[in-house]
Amino acid sequence: MMFLTRHQDKERDLKLMHEMGITKDMIPAMQSVVPSTMATVSADGMPNVTYVSQVFYVDDDHVAISVQYMNKSWKNLSENPNITIILTHPASVKMWKMNLVFKEIKYDGPVFDNMDMQLTAIASMCGMEERFKLKAILICEVSDIKVLFNGN
Repeated sequence: MMFLTRHQDKERDLKLMHEMGITKDMIPAMQSVVPSTMATVSADGMPNVTYVSQVFYVDDDHVAISVQYMNKSWKNLSENPNITIILTHPASVKMWKMNLVFKEIKYDGPVFDNMDMQLTAIASMCGMEERFKLKAILICEVSDIKVLFNGN
C-alpha cells in the first residue's frame, strides 16, 4: 500500500514539473529572502555556480539579475549567454529552475533603480550597506521554467 501512495505522489509531481511561464507564486521567491543560485558555463564547458541577491520580475518574458560580484559568471556570459537560476519560495520551499538567455547589461534606468532600492533596504536590515552595492543588472529572456520541488 505504501508503494502505491509513493507511486501516485511521484506521478502527480511529474505532472507538475512541466514547462510554464512566470507565475504569481514565483514572485516571493524573486524578492531576495532566500538567495537564488545562478549557474553559467564557459565556451569550453567550465561551469560556475554562485548566489545572486536578486532575480527581479521585469515582465512575463524577462527577469533582471543583480550584478555585485560576478567576475567568472561575467566571463562565461561573454562566451555563452545561457543561464540557469534556481529560485526557492521562502515560505513553502517550492523550487523552480529557470533557463534564461542573457540579452543586455544595464547600469541605470527604472528597473536598475527599483532593484537598487530593494537591495539597499535588504542591506540596511543586515547591516551590510557597503557589501551590497548594485553595480549593474543583467536583463535576461526566460526560455523555460520547470518546478523542481513542490514544497511543503
